[in-house]
Amino acid sequence: MTATDTSAEYSRVHGRALVFDSGVGGLTVAEELRAISPDVHVDYAADAGFFPYGDKEDAQLTERLPEVASALVGALDPDVFVIACNTASTLALPEIRERLTIPVVGTVPAIKPAARLSKTGTIGLLATPGTIRREYTAALISDFAQDVDVLLHGSVDLVTLAEAVARGETPSEEDFAAAQAPLFAQDRANQMDVIVLACTHFPLIKTQLQATAPKPVTYIDSGEAIARQTGRILASRVGDVVVEHIPRAMITDDPTRHPGLVEIFQRYGFANTEAFMLNMGERSVASVSSAGTRTRSF
Repeated sequence: MTATDTSAEYSRVHGRALVFDSGVGGLTVAEELRAISPDVHVDYAADAGFFPYGDKEDAQLTERLPEVASALVGALDPDVFVIACNTASTLALPEIRERLTIPVVGTVPAIKPAARLSKTGTIGLLATPGTIRREYTAALISDFAQDVDVLLHGSVDLVTLAEAVARGETPSEEDFAAAQAPLFAQDRANQMDVIVLACTHFPLIKTQLQATAPKPVTYIDSGEAIARQTGRILASRVGDVVVEHIPRAMITDDPTRHPGLVEIFQRYGFANTEAFMLNMGERSVASVSSAGTRTRSF
């Protein structure tokens, strides 16, 4: 089946999907889902109160993620929960699935397709430090990239740059070049022809990475694959029902601490932004509007 055929297969899928990430990187997955299944109702949640995940301890994330996921699903009642974050997926996907009663779609670094695409037998992996050190990532390399060399680099700076670009800022080319330079400085990097963007933030700066790479390479990510898997799940669970829906975005922090997020969400089609406050099991939602912030507990 071709990519066009696959997209057509899910073009009339309906249902409600909640896309989740630590910041704005998951918006790249939301865009892919809208492109493949335009009738799916997509809401978005950013764990801004704990951003970024890439530099957090594993124990902190393992404790937090199932709790946040459960609370968000309880508030928004989606048909499928999409973890648009490699760090969260590689660390806590089983725990989140055990906690929720709806299907969960995780994010897997595109190591398998990269290994197949490479002509030289050397690929790169750009991710957060957390994803780089996960046993899950090592298992993917062992299972699907045994016959190729895989060069790894974990960067929090790339996440910061992606968030800046999403806010409409224009970091210098030198910043992008410096952030990915350690990958190109490794042995055998001169043979590298494919790089996996193993963080959903990174497709936001794919153009900048291509422009500042010291040699021609192909950058790939898993956004389209995540969207297709979400479409498959919704096709098997949800009937062909159309209801009115205003896309919502939620952040797990006081919105005044993240003044650029509301604007970013609006640019991506999320007209309403709410602050979803999660504190030691006590949850409340604060609606963000020109009239101020109104909090309601539940």
